[in-house]
Amino acid sequence: MVMVKDILAPGLRVVFCGINPGQSSAHLGLPFAHPANRFWKVLHLAGFTDRQLRPEEAQLMLNYGCGVTKLVERPTVQANEVSRQELREGGVELISKIERYQPAALAVLGKQAFEQGFGQRNSQWGKQALMLGDTEIWVLPNPSGLSRITTDKLVEAWQELNEALKRQGK
Repeated sequence: MVMVKDILAPGLRVVFCGINPGQSSAHLGLPFAHPANRFWKVLHLAGFTDRQLRPEEAQLMLNYGCGVTKLVERPTVQANEVSRQELREGGVELISKIERYQPAALAVLGKQAFEQGFGQRNSQWGKQALMLGDTEIWVLPNPSGLSRITTDKLVEAWQELNEALKRQGK
């Protein structure tokens, strides 16, 4: 198993936060590496990149003002194998990272991950009232191949964030 490193830099437009690495990602050391994961496709179709990047090109996200991190370091086959305690601890670490890097937005991929990682309840999709300094928090649907949400709905939700950032000049 290889560690899946964060791709972060100060002042990005958005940092996407997955729940934890899957086995494919851990094996390759690349974020969202499983062929069924729609992250790279949705990232492109929602307008964050001008072409669909491949997992091995993940570092290029920085050129588009995007970064990636995760709530929990431990890889699993399915995200539901991650404990509440791990998500809570990951939330504390994530807050520290976001305060350090101050992106315009943090996009947490999945309601349950957001609620457990941030101690929130009954969250809705989209922009949250909660902020981390000047960083907006958004909850977006998870692009995992295990998610039942359609690719069109994923793109629509992610586009909303991209358009909001553009309106703010970011």
